[in-house]
Amino acid sequence: MTVSSYIDSLPPAPRAHLNLLQQIIRNAADTSAATPLTENLKWGQPSYAPPKGMGTPIRLSWSEKTPDHVAFLVHCQTSLVEEWRLMFGETYVFDGNRAVHLQVAQPLPKDALHQMAVMALTYHTRKP
Repeated sequence: MTVSSYIDSLPPAPRAHLNLLQQIIRNAADTSAATPLTENLKWGQPSYAPPKGMGTPIRLSWSEKTPDHVAFLVHCQTSLVEEWRLMFGETYVFDGNRAVHLQVAQPLPKDALHQMAVMALTYHTRKP
């Protein structure tokens, strides 16, 4: 299965969100020079990885067990989710140190997600 076939197999609402998230991540990669971006499935989820040593991969997820949201995931050993909590406060639902949950019934916060994607894709180049 490919990333496209995975996304195409989803119900309409999460499919629309994952398609838009994919565009946001690709745009973030272009604007931050985190290219070429490697797109494949990791653990059955779309994964978008910047060049080695530049940043951390972003994965996207949706599940029939939790059909009301999609997840924007990063590696749990980064400080990204904590940084996002500090930046965005209670605006979003965070899952530990690995994910942001986005309601499929709500429009996606494109600007915030673009910023999160840039931060993830350039994580190692930004670390002190």
